[in-house]
Amino acid sequence: MFDVAFSELVVVALVALIVVGPERLPQVARTAGHMWGRLQRYVSTVKNDISNEMDLEAASKMKRDFVQQVGEVEQEVKAAQLTLEQQILQAQYSQSPPIDPIEVSPHNDVKNNPQ
Repeated sequence: MFDVAFSELVVVALVALIVVGPERLPQVARTAGHMWGRLQRYVSTVKNDISNEMDLEAASKMKRDFVQQVGEVEQEVKAAQLTLEQQILQAQYSQSPPIDPIEVSPHNDVKNNPQ
């Protein structure tokens, strides 16, 4: 992570021994170890949170894409339904028998038609 060589660690340990002293060095090393562990757990938690957020974003994008595709399919089905209904009506119209104009005439009432 930091790319520190062993010789550099020895130099840091000697400086810590001189600055802190031999009596308190074990306690300082223990405290530094605890802090390092907390830092690692914190970094791990942040990485997991970021990963979960990315997964959530990817799932949300998949949902949006799926809803869009469903909408497109729905529109295609409605268009096909309208086309089919039009074809059925045209077929019915072309196959229906011709209407006698005398029977449908608005002037055809009982007074004009003696029987």
